[in-house]
Amino acid sequence: MSSNVRGPMSALTEFLRSTGITPTTIARRAATRDQDETQNQPEAGPSNSRRSGRRSNLHDDEGYASDNLDEPESPPKKQKLSKAAEAKVKAKAKAKKKRQDDDDGDEDEDAYNALSKSMWTNAPKPAVGSFEDCATCEKQFTVTKYTMAATPGPGFLCHPCAKASGTDPFKKPAAPRKRKTPGEKRSVVHIERLRFPTLVSMCIDVIARHIDDVEAFGDIGSLNREAVAKALSKNRRLTSDNAQLFHDVENAKLAFYDATNLSPDAFVALGHLNPNLTSLRLDFCGPLNDVVMASWTDSMPNLVSLELLGPFLVREAAWIAFLQSHPNMEAFLITQSPRFSFDCLDALISSSKTTLRRLGLREIGKLDDSFLEPIAEISALTYLDLADAPESLSDDAVVALLSALGAGLTHLDLSAHSSLTDDILTLGILPHVHSLASLSLTHLPELTDTGVAAFFAAFDNPGLVRLNLARNSELGTEALKALIAHSGLTLLELNINGWKDAEEDSVNELGGMRDLRKLDVGWCRAVDDFVVKKLLEGCKSLTELKLWGCNRVEGKWGTTRRGLKIYGLESQTVI
Repeated sequence: MSSNVRGPMSALTEFLRSTGITPTTIARRAATRDQDETQNQPEAGPSNSRRSGRRSNLHDDEGYASDNLDEPESPPKKQKLSKAAEAKVKAKAKAKKKRQDDDDGDEDEDAYNALSKSMWTNAPKPAVGSFEDCATCEKQFTVTKYTMAATPGPGFLCHPCAKASGTDPFKKPAAPRKRKTPGEKRSVVHIERLRFPTLVSMCIDVIARHIDDVEAFGDIGSLNREAVAKALSKNRRLTSDNAQLFHDVENAKLAFYDATNLSPDAFVALGHLNPNLTSLRLDFCGPLNDVVMASWTDSMPNLVSLELLGPFLVREAAWIAFLQSHPNMEAFLITQSPRFSFDCLDALISSSKTTLRRLGLREIGKLDDSFLEPIAEISALTYLDLADAPESLSDDAVVALLSALGAGLTHLDLSAHSSLTDDILTLGILPHVHSLASLSLTHLPELTDTGVAAFFAAFDNPGLVRLNLARNSELGTEALKALIAHSGLTLLELNINGWKDAEEDSVNELGGMRDLRKLDVGWCRAVDDFVVKKLLEGCKSLTELKLWGCNRVEGKWGTTRRGLKIYGLESQTVI
């Protein structure tokens, strides 16, 4: 076998060899060390001879290591240095020699042999459960894992003395600080600018906090009555006991925005204590039942506007009796009433067909196409809400309805009727509706981008004020450009949440809607910081902007205008 054949070498072996450290030099150094130990070794005994033999065997084994089988390498040749390099090496050697001379001079002086301070501070802690004497009070105590060393030492402290020194031995160590990711480091911290509350708002908050002391308030006045009612609704503080604060014989309008905690008797008392009511709104009025409706039949004869959210318990007979006893209703809006039937609607129309202006049948369990024929007889209707029915209305029924009463409509909501298509736009709204100010068509999967764009391009109605086309995934660039061209200068509220395919050039045009106050562009993929900056610069009246699901928005558009609330930023909830 050729002597030039070598086995594989690790990177460390190669590095050591390049610096002159080879197996040969290591073996020579070990042999020299063994020779010195042998000369200084005492007379050989059994144990010493055994230990020496074991060590020699170890060196013999090391001689057969894989790294020792290679031939010793020739010493590396010295590289020829330039004059500048030689001068640099000589300067380093001279400086090194000078430092060595200084060290030799220091060693001649007496060494400082004082005891190290760490002799006591680094003393091993006694075992848990053992007894020690306290370094301060000198009382004996049992060592626990919470025992602390005395400062200054030596010794250890009992728990009372440790606490007296100002250190809590039972305090848990502080959690390690979480390291921020690069994304978190780049995110901008946003702070909401809070303005000082007005005196009126502070008084209303005081009333809301002490609402149970009703007798001490007396009359709060009709101007602030609704504001107090809203404040109570935020934390559901309105009860049967404090509801009397809002009752007055002279009341013409009354609104409770959360009536969950009112009992049926409280609803009955409401009718008797407010006999001159003409408008009543009750949100979350689940306890309302047939007994209450029967009492209202006689107690509120002047009622012409009724708005109820959640009257689940009212049955068909109670609805019919109430509607027959209140002819000439002008507004009837109910939400989530599963027992309101076709016969109830017929009773409403029979008694109020010529006076009814606003009709809302939202989330009505029995609503279907059969309801639309009697509704078409209400010639004076201006507000119509038929959204969120369990069974979708058909295109033909809606077109027939709009052809009968569309001329006077100013508000139309046909949301969540999944079977409706572009025909309701081209055959229903376009030819028959000419005074519309508010339109809501959300959750209509059959609407198309080209169909909506063609509708707005041909719509001769004046510009809309409120438009809600959220959650229509097929709508995108063409529809957005068309609606901005039609109503961009008149819209106050716009919702295009879920228009994922709207391109950047179309969403940039939103910045030209100068009077816009509320905008929802959630889940529009093209929205980024540049789009938001254009919105803030162009829409001077904007007070609410929703950006849920806009992952490209980081909040780096600059300063935020006072009075503007931005929802949906990933860094925080509200600015």
